[in-house]
Amino acid sequence: MAKNETAIRPRRKKRKIFSPIYLTLVLIVLYLPILMVVIYSFNAGRTISAWQGFSTSWYSRLFGNALMADALKNSLILAAFSSVLAGIIGTLGAIGLTRSHFRGSGVVETVATLPMMIPELVLGMAYLALFTAVGVPLGMGALILTHTTFCIPYVFINVKSRLVGMDPALEEAARDLGASPMRVLLDITLPLIMPSVASGMMLSAAMSLDDVVISFFVTSAETTTLPLKVYTGLRSGGTPEINALSTLMLGVIFIAVALSQLMRARSEKKLHSAR
Repeated sequence: MAKNETAIRPRRKKRKIFSPIYLTLVLIVLYLPILMVVIYSFNAGRTISAWQGFSTSWYSRLFGNALMADALKNSLILAAFSSVLAGIIGTLGAIGLTRSHFRGSGVVETVATLPMMIPELVLGMAYLALFTAVGVPLGMGALILTHTTFCIPYVFINVKSRLVGMDPALEEAARDLGASPMRVLLDITLPLIMPSVASGMMLSAAMSLDDVVISFFVTSAETTTLPLKVYTGLRSGGTPEINALSTLMLGVIFIAVALSQLMRARSEKKLHSAR
């Protein structure tokens, strides 16, 4: 036994040494490019290949750029509409699928989450072909439809996982006390799942603000979103102004994801306390 213990201890020490090194390497590979974008957004020089001193002038130019402001407005409108529509459709779909038991429910769930697994290039080409065939004009309306489609699964999965973990006795007790199904939905179910709905909508808004590929296929010359503006700016050479914009977008997305996780944690705490 003593020999086995002495043999195991060096292995544990090696694992303890190896784990921080491995974690550090993973973090460097993942976040070093993002860190470089943030650093070069404060570059005084015009090129993004050489550091020429600290400056915030590119942020000032960014806030004074009317084209960027128009693209930002379009992106915010698109994210707001698509996340709200995805929140409504995804929530109703999750409630209906969880509360009704029928043959083929697994197939319906797979179809509902399919847009998350289909490559964006394929989705963009499919929607372009569909809108062209039925005569839907490209632009903001087409963008809202496509973004709502790939945002629905994020709300659906969040809400369904919360409904599965919710104690059914809460709804049964309300029905036993004479509440109608609609009253149970409004007074019991929705308040308990609302944090999951909100977190799914925030995640959907973040995904909408980040999309380039699908938007490229269904947008028009008059409607430009912020990610597309960044993409075209980088193709033409790029300046630290693009880095400044990317830094602000990263900040907004990180805040949205953090708030989404916080709401999810609070929702789980509520469910545990209700049990």
